[in-house]
Amino acid sequence: MSYPPAPRRSAVANAIYGLLNPIPFGFFVAALVFDIMYAKSGTILWAKGAAWLVSIGLVFAIIPRLVNLTQVWITSRRISTGADHVDFWLNFVAIIAAIFNAFVHSRDAYAIIPGGVWLSALTVALIAIGHIIIAVRYSADREWIHG
Repeated sequence: MSYPPAPRRSAVANAIYGLLNPIPFGFFVAALVFDIMYAKSGTILWAKGAAWLVSIGLVFAIIPRLVNLTQVWITSRRISTGADHVDFWLNFVAIIAAIFNAFVHSRDAYAIIPGGVWLSALTVALIAIGHIIIAVRYSADREWIHG
C-alpha cells in the first residue's frame, strides 16, 4: 500500500525566511536600546537613530512576513501547527506596533518619550515571545536540536 507523500514546505521559502527573519528583530532591539539611551541622556542623536532603526526594521520585516503568511495560511496550512499561527499573529501585532512606533518617532524628539520606549518594548517582547514559542515547539518535536 502506498501513502501519499507528506506535505512539505518549500526549501527556498524556508531558506529565505530563515535568513531574513532575524534581521528585523535585531533592528527593533537596537531601536529599544536607542530609545532607552535617549530617555536617560536626552541626546537627540539617540532618538533620531531609533527612528531610523524602526524604519529599517519595518522594511526588512516585509519579505519574511510575506513568506510566513504564505506558508502558514496558504500553501502549508495542513501542516501548520498552533504554534505557527500564534507566532504569525504575535509578529503581525508587533509589526502594527512598530508602524505606530515609526509614527511616534516621526514627531519632535522631545515628544517620543515615553510612547516610543513603550512601543519599542512591546514590539521586541511580542517578537521574542513568538521566537520562544517556535523554539519550544521545535525542541518538543525534536525536529531541531542544537548540537
